[in-house]
Amino acid sequence: MSDLSLDWVQAFIDALPYSKALEMKAEEVSEGRIAVSMPYQQALAGDPQTGVLHGGAISALMDTTSGTSVMTLPQGFGTATLDLRIDYMRAATPGQTVRASAECYHVTRTVAFVRTTAWDDDRNNPVATATGAFTYGHMAAPRTPVEMQAAMQALAARQKELGQ
Repeated sequence: MSDLSLDWVQAFIDALPYSKALEMKAEEVSEGRIAVSMPYQQALAGDPQTGVLHGGAISALMDTTSGTSVMTLPQGFGTATLDLRIDYMRAATPGQTVRASAECYHVTRTVAFVRTTAWDDDRNNPVATATGAFTYGHMAAPRTPVEMQAAMQALAARQKELGQ
């Protein structure tokens, strides 16, 4: 999708309360690919003594990045995680921003398969890698940040109606 923009992706990320709380920022976007960063926050340390980020924060970054990469595909809006396997390779370095990049490497009529890598100071020394499967083909994505915000508000209203 050539008309995707960082603003469009950021509007989606900001509509997710946990992604917004983790201060995730879209850095790069193209069809089926995305890069997102998450700044270090002492409050997210799993062990306050060492300052090492909790694995849950890394997991959230990787899931958000993976799912958002699917949303950049022509019929990827409304995706959901079916499966996400994360391999933690090492602790993220305290004080450093963690970045993740994801790419859809295979897409069927109903499922998109994604590979994701997270790193801090050295892209060649990953913090974690992931592979996942996500629903695909449900609906076309809104085309602008304003349309994205309206779609997310409508979704939130519907979830409230359903008591979710």
